[in-house]
Amino acid sequence: MPSPITVAVTGGAGQIGYSLLFSIARGAVFGPDQPVRLKVLEIPPAMKVVEGVALELEDCAFGLLDGLELSDDPDTAFSDANWALLVGSKPRGPGMERGDLIRENGPIFVSQGNALQKAAADIRVLVVGNPCNTNCLIARENAPEIPADRWFAMTRLDHNRAVNQLAKKSGADVNAVERVTIWGNHSATQYPDYHHALINGSPATSVIDDDAWLQEEFISRVQKRGAEVIAARGKSSAASAASAICDHVGTFHFGTPENDWTSAAVVSDGSYGITEGLLASFPIKARPDGWEIVQDLEINSFSRGKIDASVEELQRERDIVADLL
Repeated sequence: MPSPITVAVTGGAGQIGYSLLFSIARGAVFGPDQPVRLKVLEIPPAMKVVEGVALELEDCAFGLLDGLELSDDPDTAFSDANWALLVGSKPRGPGMERGDLIRENGPIFVSQGNALQKAAADIRVLVVGNPCNTNCLIARENAPEIPADRWFAMTRLDHNRAVNQLAKKSGADVNAVERVTIWGNHSATQYPDYHHALINGSPATSVIDDDAWLQEEFISRVQKRGAEVIAARGKSSAASAASAICDHVGTFHFGTPENDWTSAAVVSDGSYGITEGLLASFPIKARPDGWEIVQDLEINSFSRGKIDASVEELQRERDIVADLL
């Protein structure tokens, strides 16, 4: 068997972490022949809970789980990690504005960014804790030794939601939907772009001949799906978020299919007029040895307005945390 991949997961006692850890340990991310070591970070008050999670992981007798370490110290949790999955963050409380949440979570990602510099030389970081784009920006700015192409904020859940909505509307299998893009921020301003999407190889706009649905209900449904889940189950998305984390990491480990791409928030290089340095979501082609932003897509005026609105929100969030960068 190959050498183990070390994965650090923050927020292991939370709902997302609980689903995620078992998926990684059973081989759902790196494949059935790849051993993994898990390093789980939690805050001190939650250590007892995460100890219970560890007991369950042991009881599963996963053949691929080569080691399991629990810690409340970021330096310890991130040391030698090949992937760091930053799931844990403070949730938004009653009456809390998005800007308040950004200020609450910012210091967490300052300290985690500092600690990530003790990780393995090939460390890759996926930020999930919200607001994930700006939290990732904060962590990245506080870990200057880690190259820009190793940082991601997760929009794969939004991508998966968009794929499913197009499949349901068209009556196609989800596997038949390709080239969906999430642009901008992981927030209600995100832009699920259907203009380049294919369904069974044909343009989605020709398969779904309903501009009103595409421009209004489709976009709104994807943007507000998280709130819809909360309204239905009384809790935020957990299993679907954990599944999307697995999808993101697996895609960047193995690569995207030849004729498809994925969505991820990465450090902007200025492509498509998106402010350089922001953590914004783009269409991404991934390979086992790297990734690149899909270039030369035609952006019509409708899409331009949606992308610009989300980028403006990212710029405002960056300004809120300027002292942490």
